[in-house]
Parts: sequence; structure tokens; C-alpha cells
Amino acid sequence: MGFFSFTQKIAMDLGTANTVIMTNDKVVLDQPSVAAFDAKTDKLLAVGEKARQMHGKTHQNIRTVRPLHDGVIADFFAAEQMIRGFIKMVNPHSGGLFSSLRIVVCIPSGSTEVEMRAVRDSAEHVGGREVYMIYEPMAAAIGIGIDVEAPEGNMIVDIGGGTTEIAVISLGGIVSNKSIRIAGDDFTADIQEYMRRQHNLKVGERTAELIKIHVGSALTELENPPEDYVVHGPNQMTALPMEVPVSYVEISHCLEKSVSKVEAAVLSALEQTPPELYADIVNHGIYLTGGGALLRGLSERLTAKINIPFIVPEDPLHAVARGTSIALKQVDRFNFLLR
Repeated sequence: MGFFSFTQKIAMDLGTANTVIMTNDKVVLDQPSVAAFDAKTDKLLAVGEKARQMHGKTHQNIRTVRPLHDGVIADFFAAEQMIRGFIKMVNPHSGGLFSSLRIVVCIPSGSTEVEMRAVRDSAEHVGGREVYMIYEPMAAAIGIGIDVEAPEGNMIVDIGGGTTEIAVISLGGIVSNKSIRIAGDDFTADIQEYMRRQHNLKVGERTAELIKIHVGSALTELENPPEDYVVHGPNQMTALPMEVPVSYVEISHCLEKSVSKVEAAVLSALEQTPPELYADIVNHGIYLTGGGALLRGLSERLTAKINIPFIVPEDPLHAVARGTSIALKQVDRFNFLLR
């Protein structure tokens, strides 16, 4: 490092749906993982919330891209531009002559070497001198305050946008893990399909996302049911405008198949767990993190199905980013977890 250089430390939860960046233990950016480009020149026009507002509303000269699918980079160029745009938002002077970045990025536990290489290359291309990666379930465990180095078993179920990560952690390592590509995006797609099939109503990704937020549920009976959400859109047959009130009961039926797959994956991960660790998990409960943890009734449904309490920690949405930030701050201590 040169005489005037300084290292900026960035912890990044590069998610399929949202990207969260933390520096100095503060969330400095929480934006949708979307980038908008000029279709002719490939010039970056917007990232994050601005790009998301354009998503589904563009003309032929603008294209919007979600560079990550199923938790991994699908569009290398767009991902790099998006990360660059986000880092510029956080630090307008990044990429200066005397600055260098130390970045810790979290990745799905089922990532292949090729997928990990893509993340590393993207981070290096935006100025990362030191690039580390940490598995999402491990970051989530650190983020909710679990002592990951203790000789006892803890189970994390992290439901993100593209993947659901299920891992049993003990002695600073992942003992058994399962990464399935059923998560928040699949819930959204289920809602789109349901509205089309049941109500003859065509809804876009953003509207389906809003339905999920307002009336999404994993149970048909809730203690505090949300009010019906009114959806506007064109009738598939006539193209005339329609107004349809949607209830949480309908949505719980339409999400049934995807939620059942998450249940099956948790059971499968428990089957692979050594008996001593299984006993610890029954005592501690299973921790539910990620955006999917906010789905109404999900923890109650899983608890009833699996007979082990499911605990939703405070702010499950930022658990992974918080853990990534702690690992970044204590790189020497958590060096054995970083790749």
C-alpha cells in the first residue's frame, strides 16, 4: 500500500432480489438488484430502486436486467456494472488513485467453483484489492449472534430471493447443508401464475411482489389477518381493466407447493444431521432468516410440521449482511470461514 492509500471496507450481501452493503456496522445501501442499460450503447443508466421503477415499464431503447438468478451471477457484465454503481452510491470517490477496497461478499453454500470465480472477478474488477467470500448460512448465523465456533449444533434456514439455504453449523464449519432453488422469486412467480389462472388477470413481477408483501401467507388461518389487497390489471381475454380483491387465504393456497418444497428440504437436511447435533437443534430451535422469514405464518407452519420451534430473529432481512460485516471487521478471527 502506498503512503497516501487507505482501505475502505465493504461487506456486501449480493442477493438475487436485493443487495445490502454495510460499512462500519451500518447499512449504507439496501437496494433491489436491478440495473438499467441503454439498449444501443450498453451504458449504465440506473441501478437499484431507480432501475426497479423502470422494470417492466421500459421502451425499446432501455433494457432492465436482474443480473443474479438463483443466488448466482447469470449476467456477468450487468452484475459488474451494478456492483460498480452501488459502490459509487456508497462512496462517490471510490476508484480514486489512492483508495483500495477490502470486500467480503456472501455466496450461496451450494456455489460451484465457477460461480465463486464469477463473484470474485466482479468484485476485483470494481476495485477490490482484497476479496473474500463467506457462505450465506454462516454469515446469517454470525449476524444473529450465534457462537459459530462453539461445539454445538445450530440450524439456519435462510430464505432469500433466489435460493433457500439450509445449514447445520458446528465448530466453525458447515456440517450438512442443502441449497434449493425455491425462494422468494418462486413465491412471486406462483402468485403471477395464480392470478392468471384463477382471476384471468395479467400481473407483472412488481405487482405480484406487492401482493406477496401485503397478503402473502403460509397458513390459511392467521391470528391477525391482513386486509384484502386490491389488484388492478387487464383481463386476459378482453384486455379490459379489472379490479380484484385478493385475500391471504387465496395466496396461502397458491404458495402451498413451494412452501412444501422448503419443508421437505428442511426435513432432508435434518435427516443428514448427526444425532448429537440433532439433539442440540431440538433444544435451541431452528433459526429462520432472509426475506422469506417475513412471510406470515411460515414459522408457525414449519414448527407444527417439524415439531422443532422455528425462531425468527430481529430484522431477519439484514442478518446475512450483518454477519458479513462482522466477518469483515474481524477478518483475522474468522479467517477460517472466508474463501
